[in-house]
Amino acid sequence: MEAAWDKRTRERVNEARTRARPELKGELGWTCLQLASKSHSHLTDTRLVRDSCERISSLEVSGPAFAELYERPSVPVVITDDQLEWEASKKWTLERLYRKYRNQRFKCGEDNDGYSVKMKMKYYVKYMEQTLDDSPLYIFDGSFGDHTKKKKLLEDFQVPKYFRDDLFRYAGESKRPPYRWFVMGPARSGTGIHVDPLGTSAWNALVRGHKRWALFPPHTPKELLKLPPGVGGNQRDEAIAWFLYVFPKTQDASWPRDLKPVCERWTDSRILIMILSEANE
Repeated sequence: MEAAWDKRTRERVNEARTRARPELKGELGWTCLQLASKSHSHLTDTRLVRDSCERISSLEVSGPAFAELYERPSVPVVITDDQLEWEASKKWTLERLYRKYRNQRFKCGEDNDGYSVKMKMKYYVKYMEQTLDDSPLYIFDGSFGDHTKKKKLLEDFQVPKYFRDDLFRYAGESKRPPYRWFVMGPARSGTGIHVDPLGTSAWNALVRGHKRWALFPPHTPKELLKLPPGVGGNQRDEAIAWFLYVFPKTQDASWPRDLKPVCERWTDSRILIMILSEANE
């Protein structure tokens, strides 16, 4: 079954698909595992997924206390109450993003030569609302802050108080590495298991929807986190395949106790809109 897009939207979606994942041939290649129609209760049922990530309120924990308790020892934590005044909480809905940025092009992939694959917001919103793709295209745009119209997004959020010390700012905007991204996607989209580049760490602010996290200790053997041979097909490097075939093993009693991931609960949501920024020091 194909999504009911209009002709222009289908053309733009197929152009982006072909450039971003040329190994997937046609509509069937993107939906052959039929993951959109399968149950993911082992990922969404809170009785099966342990919520093991600590939560703190930014209204109650000071900057020095945060550095001592979480930053220095590298302890994952969910920070609450820091987005209460963000305009993004009101403005970053599908309807408003569609209206305000409809003709702006956002990066949703890369081709085999490393060039950005982009799609206008008006086409991407239609795509994410109806897509049946096993691993959908996922907006991960690091240049929005440099664009005349897209940089308006910067007005809708503030850097949390714990992350305002940023030594890279002294290098200037033209010389510093990429450090902020606008991220948006439907169910089953996401990033596969990875280590952040250049030894950096990042703060992530979820504005709408939900993002599934599984964080492992740095000494976890890579072979434990890989999909078994022959599993996942052309999606074996994608987030959905990892969560379907590897994540359940991490919840078994047989998984090494010292390598248990830090996880957090799933909520009932179909979309994800968030801001991601490097906490550079």
